[in-house]
Amino acid sequence: MIPSILPTYNRAPIDFASGQGSWLLDAQGRRFLDLGAGIAVNVLGHSHPDLIKALTDQAHSVWHTSNLYGIPRQQELADKLVDATFADTVFFCNSGTEACELAVKMARKYFFEKGQAERTDIITFEGSFHGRSSAGIAAAASEKLTQGFGPLLPGFVNLPFGDHDALTEAVSDTTAAILIEPIQGEGGIRPVPDQCLKGLRDFCDSHELLLIFDEVQCGVGRTGKLFAHEWAGVEPDIMMVAKGIGGGFPLGCVLATEDAASGMTAGTHGSTYGGNPLGCAVGSAVMDIVAEDEFLQNVNWKSGLFRQGLERLVDAYPHVFDCVVGSGLMLGLKCSNVANTEFVAKGYDALVLTVPASENVVRILPALNIPDEDIQAAFGRLEAAAKAVGAS
Repeated sequence: MIPSILPTYNRAPIDFASGQGSWLLDAQGRRFLDLGAGIAVNVLGHSHPDLIKALTDQAHSVWHTSNLYGIPRQQELADKLVDATFADTVFFCNSGTEACELAVKMARKYFFEKGQAERTDIITFEGSFHGRSSAGIAAAASEKLTQGFGPLLPGFVNLPFGDHDALTEAVSDTTAAILIEPIQGEGGIRPVPDQCLKGLRDFCDSHELLLIFDEVQCGVGRTGKLFAHEWAGVEPDIMMVAKGIGGGFPLGCVLATEDAASGMTAGTHGSTYGGNPLGCAVGSAVMDIVAEDEFLQNVNWKSGLFRQGLERLVDAYPHVFDCVVGSGLMLGLKCSNVANTEFVAKGYDALVLTVPASENVVRILPALNIPDEDIQAAFGRLEAAAKAVGAS
């Protein structure tokens, strides 16, 4: 008999009763070090006092009115995002999946309004992940995501990762945009080199294409800049954001330049819950903390500590790990002779939470404010998991 919760998740046999900072306690009182942060969501850890205050203060005021009316907290957060980024305008939604849907619509509407309705194709890349909607799975085009869900939404051209010749050959009179994650998360913590992001910006400009960055996982301070593309010194036309921006509260958004968003007029898109007062109150509190230079400098410091420790772990257990991958606090341990899922499972026994990804990578995605002493504690628990998986 089917369970009351649709069985689409392969859940670990753990559930948590409370959390504080980088730690989660289960019903038996076991204390787990959380190096997954809800898959790069809890950028300020669990039960951060500023986020609790923002949410509860707003909850005592107004929960929901809909976008039929002005929402002051939404305007406040939009202004902060515009001031801190390339963007001129922001649309709020509830998730990265919804952000993908709008980014696709925005790019196509842009060319439709210019009298080029045939320009609908969006170039994407192998290993990408853009959510699980019809557009998201068609964009990623992996069998794991698409099998059994055909016919797929047309208008996406998926290319091998890093194949410059294939990109040149793929552009045609029907191409509208290039959609790419500056660092692939689900795809195995694969950064796109800075020179390639610069090359994509130049390529889009020379072919009059829109450049869309998916920063749902790699954005909001995760790499030591507010957004990962800033390291390359380039700017997109459209950007998808979610996960970290809500600090654990469901919140997503699409940022865009005035030109890229010019086709999106009243009635062309909407969301019942998008930009609700509760989510935007929390998102505004997240921005007040994460967008500060001192906070981002600390992310870079903690990233250095983490990478050094992980490199030592790789050196000590070459039969388990191949290398460290990633950037900032979006790191991965690429496993060699063992399955990443086996390491993650042994981590549960060692009371440490990590997240598997493609390419046999174990993702390390801690809270961005993880204390240095918790980073040191992480190495002991990861080593215990490495010993256990190596002995099995």
